[in-house]
Amino acid sequence: MNAFVAELVGTALLVLLGDGVVAAVLLGKSKAQGSGWIEITAGWAFAVALPVYAVGRVSGAHINPAVTLGLAAVGRFPWSSVPGYVAAQFLGAFLGAVLVWLTYLVHWAETPDPDLKRAVFCTAPAIRRYGANVLTEAIGAAVLVFGVLALGSYKPANDSGLTPLLVGVLVWSIGLSLGGPTGYAINPARDLAPRIAHALLPIPGKGGSDWAYAWVPVLGPVVGGVLGAVVYVKLFGG
Repeated sequence: MNAFVAELVGTALLVLLGDGVVAAVLLGKSKAQGSGWIEITAGWAFAVALPVYAVGRVSGAHINPAVTLGLAAVGRFPWSSVPGYVAAQFLGAFLGAVLVWLTYLVHWAETPDPDLKRAVFCTAPAIRRYGANVLTEAIGAAVLVFGVLALGSYKPANDSGLTPLLVGVLVWSIGLSLGGPTGYAINPARDLAPRIAHALLPIPGKGGSDWAYAWVPVLGPVVGGVLGAVVYVKLFGG
């Protein structure tokens, strides 16, 4: 397995398990319907930990363009590898979203609310104020990348032991503490690629894909990821 395939597989797993738990909680006649925010944040935490264990030794398990760009910005990842990593992350996220659609294939028609169907794939703000929404996403992504660097999970060798699990705990904490305003995308690939899948897939009664908001969970995490990496290196050295 090379780094491109590792990032593709890792991000596909991330979205399959992460969007999958959202589908379980939101879609009609799911056995987990109505389980709530704690289940969603826990599911996303585990969805992050597994890919870090699975592909960390191969690619470092960035599985997030905000992490890749943040590490590149502080010299901990070569810029020449950024396009390949980001392409793999977006493709993997798209494939993961398609797998969620297939897993819950018979439940889409049982869910009358188009907003719930879209929420399986991508985020939306609780209060739509674009400036505030970007700020929230940036803060969340900054905490993520700062925490990833603090845990040392940018090292490809750290694909075993407790580090991947602690990265999952970090994402769980972000979701519980900072996720309320926007649903904490904190990952451009995790939001935009599944949003594209939502637009393309034959989901009955799905409604629009909310393209007016789509730029927020891209710009906010990218800015926050870079800032988080820069702050960490300035405080603790390169």
